[in-house]
Amino acid sequence: MSMLVDIEKRFKGFNLKVQFESGEGVTGLLGASGSGKSMTLRCIAGIEKPDRGQIIVDGITYFDSEKKINLPPQKRSVGYLFQNYALFPNMTVSQNITAGMKKSADSTRKILKQMIERFQIHELEERYPAQLSGGQQQRVALARIFARSPKLLMLDEPFSALDTFLKWELQREVSKILKDYEGTTLFVSHSRDEIFAICDRVAIINDGKIDRFDALRNIFDNPGTISATKLTGCKNISRIKPLQGHCFEAVDWGCMLYSDVPLSQDISHAGIRAHFFEPVEHPGENTIEIEIEDVIESQFKVSVLFRPFGREVNQLLCWDFERVYFGKEPGREFPKYLKIAPENIILMKG
Repeated sequence: MSMLVDIEKRFKGFNLKVQFESGEGVTGLLGASGSGKSMTLRCIAGIEKPDRGQIIVDGITYFDSEKKINLPPQKRSVGYLFQNYALFPNMTVSQNITAGMKKSADSTRKILKQMIERFQIHELEERYPAQLSGGQQQRVALARIFARSPKLLMLDEPFSALDTFLKWELQREVSKILKDYEGTTLFVSHSRDEIFAICDRVAIINDGKIDRFDALRNIFDNPGTISATKLTGCKNISRIKPLQGHCFEAVDWGCMLYSDVPLSQDISHAGIRAHFFEPVEHPGENTIEIEIEDVIESQFKVSVLFRPFGREVNQLLCWDFERVYFGKEPGREFPKYLKIAPENIILMKG
């Protein structure tokens, strides 16, 4: 199973130009709202027509501008889970799952039974969408998609409308389902946590273009670009001036740090993930004496905003840790120094 997407589509004030290849497993499309994630899916599904390029899935050409090929959506073996699930409101769960199936009555009943068991919706068969919770609607929508055995599965922000606990439950369920799926899956999200939990590969989409495409771990360990670093959740990013060897000046933080690799002149920014800081008792290499500006607490996490002691900075740094780290009692003392390991510094090109 393979997929090639190389398309361009122009809009007023926005151009979509994406290119990537993918095989079996789950490929995440991670980007901010309006970056072109959903439009990419709509072009692959045949809902939108690109201006130029190719879309080839499992050796079948869905779209080719030069060869004048543009298969209609119903001829593309694509299962598309929309953000609102797109269930027919006047049909029962069973009717929604089997709607439009061109199989014999016996085959349809057999497939329906398999889907009901697979997605654990035994008590919902005769209900209508309005009588279902958001999680139940999602299960039904997935059952309808899998009943047609698509070669390509596309999930567009599938958890965006769910509360925290239901999102966690369905994320686990969907992850299990996708592991057993033999085709290719495209999973669209603006949530780095969802992408990290579900995907094998990640395409970072920024302003209509693929900014980075790589294996999941490579993207999070070494994002490489500013947009990818921000989208993977890094809160601390500074412009830098490479000095000698591994040393650089973090312009916006007012301090000098060392990376684990020599810096080339095209490296323009450095990043530090907020949870990578380590409290230490004494000064040393890559150790910052901190001056705390603010402390923001939530139920489970504490964020400390600080600057290097006595320095004027353009941006405060952020250190995140779980509340249990220092206990929950008032009057706790914060460390005087924070250290960052050289290998935990993210280097980026402008």
